[in-house]
Amino acid sequence: MTADNSQKGSIWERLEQGRKLKAARGGYAGYGSPPFGLTSVNGELVEEPHEQAVIELIRRHHKSGKSLQQIANWLNEQGYRTKRCQLWKRISVKRVLDRLYAKPSRISGIDFMNKTDDYNEND
Repeated sequence: MTADNSQKGSIWERLEQGRKLKAARGGYAGYGSPPFGLTSVNGELVEEPHEQAVIELIRRHHKSGKSLQQIANWLNEQGYRTKRCQLWKRISVKRVLDRLYAKPSRISGIDFMNKTDDYNEND
């Protein structure tokens, strides 16, 4: 390993240790964009109210028996968009529901939403 590669490895290790420490303390470690429903403010994850409302709509439609594709179509028809301003797809709805009903019910130290209802991922 050259000195250049050794230095890069050392920097990478320090950054990785810092991210892990921040996550262990409940902070947002900065691995990509925060999930739908959350945003990063001063290095901490906080709920994004508009996106939280969309998550609640997704949950309600799913509980009413609508398929993932039907939910995505409805969101698009109503003008709702994903975090990156894209049209909703079945897989995007599935990911929101997967996080919503995931165990544990906390993401980087904050409660995401009530996770008491069971969810059928084969929908």
